[in-house]
Amino acid sequence: MQIKDYQVFLLGVMIALGSVFSTYILSKAVVDFQKLQNQTIRVTGSASQKVTSDSASWTIRYSAQTPSLKGAYSKLEADSNKIKEFFKSQGIDENTLEFSVVDNYPQYKKFPGSYNTTNEVDYYVASQSVTVKSKDINKLTEISKKVNLLVNNDINLNSEAVQYYVSNLDDIKINAAAAAAKNAKERAQSLVKGTNGKIGVMTSAKLGVFQIVPIDSTEVNDYGINDTTTIEKKVVATVSATFTVK
Repeated sequence: MQIKDYQVFLLGVMIALGSVFSTYILSKAVVDFQKLQNQTIRVTGSASQKVTSDSASWTIRYSAQTPSLKGAYSKLEADSNKIKEFFKSQGIDENTLEFSVVDNYPQYKKFPGSYNTTNEVDYYVASQSVTVKSKDINKLTEISKKVNLLVNNDINLNSEAVQYYVSNLDDIKINAAAAAAKNAKERAQSLVKGTNGKIGVMTSAKLGVFQIVPIDSTEVNDYGINDTTTIEKKVVATVSATFTVK
């Protein structure tokens, strides 16, 4: 009877140990499965697309200064007419010229040997700007090189650089972003390939700022770049994406 009791006790211990061990194995399998499910990889993809500007803008700022405000306005009006004639001679329709409102201010005389000013007006300054926009960017570029003709015509001016724009930039940005997301997936696949892993679904994605820069530029800015100084440029997009790993 004692032997039978011992056997029963031993059998009970073995059953208990087996239950604990099987529970451990099952728990470990569940944990490992959850870890596998939670495994992710984060990569950054990039893509660039070359674009050609299809419109241009050129702005000239000019001013006149005379002892009287009336004289300053008269000189500015005469200069405006000269500018109209200049563009007309270059084949630009006067109706396409965009003139700003006239700005004016008095310049006061200074005390001798001092930077402090008196209440007496020395002269008046009147200023204005004119902007020309065209889809014929080569023509406008060539016209801007002849600005010396206006200077030689007694016009006090400041010529800004021609600005070049791309009209369908929004569509190009969308295409570049899609290409960057695709590149991110390709990079993720390349990274897990050596471990016999596979990329699952994309769980998150963040689009970076766009960099619109000259063709050969590698410049990057945290706030993005929008180059308008070159005709040929490129749109660079980045996407930071997270994928599950199987």
